[in-house]
Amino acid sequence: MTARHSRRDFFRLAGSAGAAAAGTAAGWASASGDPAPDGAPHVATVFGQPATVPKARGERVVVVGGGWSGLSLAKYLKRAKPDFDVVLIERRRTFVSSPISNTFYAGVVDWERLCHSFHDAARANDYLYFNATVVDVDRDSRRVFTERGYLDYDWLVLAPGIEYDYSGMGVEDPAAEQTLRDHYPAGFLPGSSDLTIKGKVEAFEGGTFLLTVPSGNYRCLPAPYERACMIADRFQARGVKGKVLLLDGNPEPATKSEGFLGAFNELYPDTIEYVPSTEVTGLDPHNRQVETRFGGHGFDDGAIYPPIRGGLLLEILGLSKPGSQQEADIDPLKYNVIGDPRVYVTGDARSMPLAKAGSTANSEARYVAELIAARSQGEELAWRSPETVCYSMVSADPDRAILIRNRYSYRLVDGRYVWSLANTRLDQEWDHAKGRATLEWARAMYRDLFTAA
Repeated sequence: MTARHSRRDFFRLAGSAGAAAAGTAAGWASASGDPAPDGAPHVATVFGQPATVPKARGERVVVVGGGWSGLSLAKYLKRAKPDFDVVLIERRRTFVSSPISNTFYAGVVDWERLCHSFHDAARANDYLYFNATVVDVDRDSRRVFTERGYLDYDWLVLAPGIEYDYSGMGVEDPAAEQTLRDHYPAGFLPGSSDLTIKGKVEAFEGGTFLLTVPSGNYRCLPAPYERACMIADRFQARGVKGKVLLLDGNPEPATKSEGFLGAFNELYPDTIEYVPSTEVTGLDPHNRQVETRFGGHGFDDGAIYPPIRGGLLLEILGLSKPGSQQEADIDPLKYNVIGDPRVYVTGDARSMPLAKAGSTANSEARYVAELIAARSQGEELAWRSPETVCYSMVSADPDRAILIRNRYSYRLVDGRYVWSLANTRLDQEWDHAKGRATLEWARAMYRDLFTAA
């Protein structure tokens, strides 16, 4: 069975039979050799039609995913080569920021601060925002299929972000997983889960509020600890007689440990119960019980963060790296899919152990945009390290924060890339100046993503 047929079978078994027909306009049977399921001819007709977008005015670069990586790429591709025809495909209608969303729970920023318009970004930076969902890619014909038709590309960048992997915390029952998603959302995929968590924090009347930290390279390493501080701060402000139970799969905070532990001990000694080296092995959301290797804990409410994996689109397209968290199988310096210099993967779905953070994705995207522009002219570009700039709030009133800023370096050991931090600045003394800088940093990043600045 070919990789494309495997993908089509995946869609069929998942109940998305029409997506399997996306590879050809002729329909399901001609694409896969299988009989057409009910409704497939109609879906095949839709997916087999060109999308209603303007004709390309130059080499077309299609960017899939409108998070921090995709938005940055769309803008800086046009900066690197103005005659590129850039199309950003994003299924959401409104951008919601994960970075600084923790401060929303404590009332430091309002909801409007996190929400921005894809239309504004596209208009300001002269690219096209196409509101659609990608269902397949034919790399032989250089064609991207969506539920609104297909687009041809000269260059393709996939920035699908992450998905949650509840099986990594011992949850195999689909009903239990759905209960966790609905009742105890993790809040690390941007959108309505942030509103849910904010509502939980405001409605909590006492008891144990559970937060978890996965091990490995999860999205935004300091964020779970910042979240614990923001929620504890809000509980204290509201006079709640309860605690935040933070179960950490790591032996200490994964980054800025001195600053976070100092905040736990000095600002929230009676509000945060921090339990390190405690990996979750099972969850009973109905009875509000969490299991670890060292015993169980009850909880009254919470936001439960499971391990993560690369966006599902990569697996569907056969682009996941074997043995990884379903992250992209790409050249670690050039970001293109192994064996295909026309297709790239960026952002949190990459397989290199770089920070899965907004600033990292933004600076990385600038490099990849310049690289694609150079390659379009038959040239190459030397690798350039992305930069991670990460402020973390530890209190809301006054707003105090800590900071890490770093780049990356690598060396080859027996043909294997070994990565390490470089040029690191670590400032773990929480103060008001860094609190103000946190919000200034966010404002500057939003200007970069959504305006022509």
